Amino acid sequence: MSTAAIPRSGPGPEPLESRITRARPVVVYVLMTLLGVAAFLYPFWLPGNSLPNDAHAGDAPLVAALAAVLVVVAVSLEVRRRTMTGATVAILGVLAASAGLLRLLDLPGGGNGIFFLIVLAGAAFGPRFGFLLGLCAMAVGAIVTGGIGPWLPFQMLVLAWIGAGAGYLGRATARLGPRVELVALAAYGWGCGFAYGAIMNLWFWPFQQGNGSLEWHPGLTFTETLQHYWSFYVATSFGWDAAGALANAAIILLIGGAVLRSLRRFAHRLDPIVELDPASVLTP
Repeated sequence: MSTAAIPRSGPGPEPLESRITRARPVVVYVLMTLLGVAAFLYPFWLPGNSLPNDAHAGDAPLVAALAAVLVVVAVSLEVRRRTMTGATVAILGVLAASAGLLRLLDLPGGGNGIFFLIVLAGAAFGPRFGFLLGLCAMAVGAIVTGGIGPWLPFQMLVLAWIGAGAGYLGRATARLGPRVELVALAAYGWGCGFAYGAIMNLWFWPFQQGNGSLEWHPGLTFTETLQHYWSFYVATSFGWDAAGALANAAIILLIGGAVLRSLRRFAHRLDPIVELDPASVLTP
């Protein structure tokens, strides 16, 4: 008596169309990052006589418009892939409005309350959500405070990077104890206070003239550029950023535990639910 071999079905290779659909949002986030990097660094590639008198006065509106278009495309693709739903978009809007309003909260050293919520929400919802939240929150904050100018798209992009970084950190710390995770996020918020100021200075620093060893001019080597910028940063921003960094860490340590738990509960409720199709289940 012979028995026929029963074929076993296993997971096959992912269809090409599915891989393309999954990759599209990633491409959009990469394009937004490249847009920001290019906007910050392109003055260093120009000869001295090509630099305009006003820092980014001409190209800032273009950067802002491109970033806005890419945000809409990113959200649309996320919704189409069902990695974001209407509820997720609503929470994104609420958190962006809340974080934007927190810019009205003045902290010692000239900081404000927007950073701690971006860090905690990014850690709870993930890097993509944190990226979009940073962009949208800074735009709302600029409208609320009247801080609309050629610096705004650069602020939006830097805060987006901070939110994305918090998302990756949240993935790494989610399995740690609550106290350890809170300390890690507080340390991240502290570092972000310095990183935000150091990166934001680059939007205007190449255009500064007449500061001697504190300025940049074509012909400087990479090492000399770093030395000049460090001198400029210490002389102009380091003290303010240190105060803001300390305020970020203190707020996260004081109220971050409760806020993070609440945000994580919302994030878990929004996780996609996988439903089995009865027709696809093989019966003996």
